[in-house]
Amino acid sequence: MRGCHSQHRYKRGPDEKHNKIVLMGNPNVGKSVVFSRLTGAHVITSNYAGTTVDFCHGHMRVEGRKFDIVDAPGTYSLQPTNKAEEVAVEMLDQAEVVVNVVDSTNLERNLFLTLELLEGNKPVIVSLNLWDETKHLGIEIDVTELERLLRVPVVPTVAITGEGISELVKKMSAAESPTEFRPTSDEEKWRRIGQIIEKVQKVAYKGHTLSERLADATIKPLTGIPIALGVVFLAFWFVRLVGEGLITFVTEPAFELARPSLMGLSVDLGSSGTAHDILIGRLINGDIDFLQSLGVLTTGLYVPFGMVLPYIIAFYLMLAVMEDTGYLPRLATLSDNVFHKLGMHGHGIVTVFLGLGCNVPGTLATRNLETRKQRFIAVTLLAISVPCAAQMAMIFGILGPRGVIYILIVLATLFMVYNCTGLILNRFVKGESPEIFLEIPPYRRPGLRVVLKKTWMRVRWFLREAVPFMFAGVLLVNILVATGVFEHVINLFSPLMEGLLGLPGEATPVLVIGFLRKDMAVGMLYPLGLSAMQLVIAVTMLTMYFPCVATFVVIFKELGLKDLIKASCVMVGMALLVGTIMRLILIGV
Repeated sequence: MRGCHSQHRYKRGPDEKHNKIVLMGNPNVGKSVVFSRLTGAHVITSNYAGTTVDFCHGHMRVEGRKFDIVDAPGTYSLQPTNKAEEVAVEMLDQAEVVVNVVDSTNLERNLFLTLELLEGNKPVIVSLNLWDETKHLGIEIDVTELERLLRVPVVPTVAITGEGISELVKKMSAAESPTEFRPTSDEEKWRRIGQIIEKVQKVAYKGHTLSERLADATIKPLTGIPIALGVVFLAFWFVRLVGEGLITFVTEPAFELARPSLMGLSVDLGSSGTAHDILIGRLINGDIDFLQSLGVLTTGLYVPFGMVLPYIIAFYLMLAVMEDTGYLPRLATLSDNVFHKLGMHGHGIVTVFLGLGCNVPGTLATRNLETRKQRFIAVTLLAISVPCAAQMAMIFGILGPRGVIYILIVLATLFMVYNCTGLILNRFVKGESPEIFLEIPPYRRPGLRVVLKKTWMRVRWFLREAVPFMFAGVLLVNILVATGVFEHVINLFSPLMEGLLGLPGEATPVLVIGFLRKDMAVGMLYPLGLSAMQLVIAVTMLTMYFPCVATFVVIFKELGLKDLIKASCVMVGMALLVGTIMRLILIGV
C-alpha cells in the first residue's frame, strides 16, 4: 500500500515504538530505491534532484510489527531553499526514526546533513548507499570507525540489488537518539566532517578508465554540448522508431480486428441517428475511418490507444533510461548558462523533459526552482512551447506522412518561441534568479526491472488521467455538432482564423477542444483537408495558445489567479503573433 501527499500528520498508538520512519538524504543518493526495497511500493525514482516534490509513504511489516515508511524529498540541508526542502523538513519534524541515506562515494558532502540530523535528538540510522561504487572508484571506508564517531548504526547498502537492506531493517527497532551532538555552526560542522573523513576514508590512486573519460567529456561544454545534441536527437529518433513500430505491428492490426464488430454495431444502429453519431460517428465512404469518424468507440478509442499510447510508451521508456543512467543532471549543468539568460537555471531543463511527457508533472517540477520569478517563467514557457508526449505523438502522426520537414518546422518554431519569450520575460518579470547547486552522480547502468516499472507507472498515469478527457472531448464534439453550437462558433471566429492565420473557419472548434485535450484536437485537424503549411500553423497554434485544462488547473494551484492571468495573456498574445508571422512566411498575404 502506498500514497503520495503534500501534507500528512501522524499519530502513534500507545504500544507502538519507532513506527514512523522517515528516509532523509541528499538528492541522487538512491533514497527512493531504498524506500521501494523497504515497502515493495512502485515508486518512481530518478537520478536528478527534486523528483519527489511531494513525499510518499508506504508500509512495512517486520516480525508482525507494522512500520510506516516516509520517503521525504531530497535535501542538502535542514535550512530549506525551495519547496521540496521545506517538505523534507516538515517530514523530519514528524519522524520517530530517521534513516539517513548517504552516497558513500561522496561521503564528505553528505555528512553535513548527517550531522544536522544527529543534532536533532532523534534516533538515526545511516545507510551507506552505493557501496558497490566505492570499490569501483578505489574508495575505502572504515564502517566500524565511522559508526563509533557518529555514535549511531551505520549500514552499507546497495539498494538497487537489495544488499544490506535486511541488516538496515534489523537496526530500525533498536535505534536510539544520539546524546553527544549539540547544535553547532556550519563552520564547526565542516571542521568536524574533515576530521571524520581523515579517520575513516582512504582513496587509492586509480587512473582514469575509458568510461570515466567519457563521463568527463559529457560535462565539459566543448564536448558536452555536441554530445547533448546527439543524445537529444537519438532520444527523439528512438521515440519515433519505437512508436511507429508499435502502431504498425500492434495497435493498427488490433483495431482492424475490431472493425467488423464495429461495422456490425453500425448496421444495428441504422447507420445514422444520434446514437450512431455518438458511438460510431460518421461513416466515410460507407466505412469506419478511425481518425475521422469522431465516434466514442472509433476515434475515441483510436486516438488514445491507437495513435498516442505507442509514443507515450516509447517516450517514458527513453526518459527512464536517461534518468537512471545519471545523464539528466549533466544536461542540467550544460544548459545552466542558457537557462540563466531565460531567467531560470539548469534545473529548467528537467521541467522541459518532464513536460515533454506531460505538462502536469513538468509544471509541478518547477517547485524546485527557488524564486517566484523562476517558477513563473518556467511554467509560462512550458505551457507555451513544450508539447506533451501525447500531443507530440499526434504531431508525428498528422505531419509525418507529409514529410519530416514539416515536423521540424513546428519544433524549430517552438524552440525559437521558448528562447525568445524567455529572454523577454527575464527582462520584464521582477525577481531574482540564483545560481544552481547540483550534485552530478556517477554514470550507472540502469536496471531493466526498474526502468520497466517506471515506464509502466507513468503509462498507467496516462491511461487513468488523460484517456477520460479524450473520451469526454469526443463526446462533447458530437453534442456540440448535433446542437449546432459549433456552427455559431465557426461564424464568430472565422474572420480571425482566415484573416490572421490563414486557416478555414472550420478549424475554430479545434482550438476550443484543444483546451480539453490538445492531442485529440490535433487529430481533429486531419478531416479538415488542410494543406501541409496550414497544418503546421494550426499545430503550432494549438501548442502555444493555452495548455490543456488539467495543466491549467495545476498552474492555477501553483501560481495563483493573478499570475495565471498574466501567463494566459502571454500565451494568447504570442500564439496570435507567431501564427500571423507563420502565415505571412509559409502561405503569403
